Amino acid sequence: MQTLNAQVTSARDFAQRSSLYQEFLAEREEILRHKWLESEKQGKDIGFERALLDWIRKHRGNWRCSRNAKSKNPDA
Repeated sequence: MQTLNAQVTSARDFAQRSSLYQEFLAEREEILRHKWLESEKQGKDIGFERALLDWIRKHRGNWRCSRNAKSKNPDA
C-alpha cells in the first residue's frame, strides 16, 4: 500500500505531465501577462478577474488557434 506522500507525489507527477494541465498553465501565464500589461496602461492593478474576463473576450480565441497551429506544425 502506498503511503500518503507517495500518492500525493504520484498525483502531482501525473498532473504535471497532463496536456490539459499544461494547457491550463500556459493560458494562466497569458492571463497574468495581460493583467500586467493592462495594469501598467491604467497605472493601477486591474485584478485577476477583470484581466481574465478581458483576455477571454479579446484574445483567447486567437491564442488557442495560434497554439493549436503551432502544436500541429512545430517548425512554423
